[in-house]
Amino acid sequence: MSDTANTWRADERAMLDAFLDDYRLELRSTLQGLTEEQARRSLVPSLTTLLGLVKHATFVELAWFDEGITFRPRSDFGFASSVDESFTLTDEDTIASVLERYDTVCEASRQRIAGMSLDAPILGNRRGPISLRWVIIHCIAELAQHAGHADILREQILAQDVIG
Repeated sequence: MSDTANTWRADERAMLDAFLDDYRLELRSTLQGLTEEQARRSLVPSLTTLLGLVKHATFVELAWFDEGITFRPRSDFGFASSVDESFTLTDEDTIASVLERYDTVCEASRQRIAGMSLDAPILGNRRGPISLRWVIIHCIAELAQHAGHADILREQILAQDVIG
């Protein structure tokens, strides 16, 4: 993780932003040094792969920090329209292209919420009005979960390649 430990004296917003960025980085880093085949390797019956997890995290960013705030429909994203579809890899998806899109979307998310209060209502969600605080905490939890999945998948992939 980055420098979250040094934010213990920061205000709530700085802490939440730091944890969100740390988990973005953690998930992103699981692709570091892998081949395209390793990043796409499926070890579970679902669509979950390392590359698919980062692609899904891009969808999460778009759903919460774009659709939820701007009301822009998912069809405008030129991306997945459902959670399951967000894990699906195409032939055009490479480590570089997925990371580039993820980084771009994360930066847009940062900029979009930078001036917003944690109490600002997010109205473009099926749950109804929720606060930006709730959205950030939800995204931290989701990214932490996926970073954990990715860490285990990466460990298994690297172990397979050493043994196999």
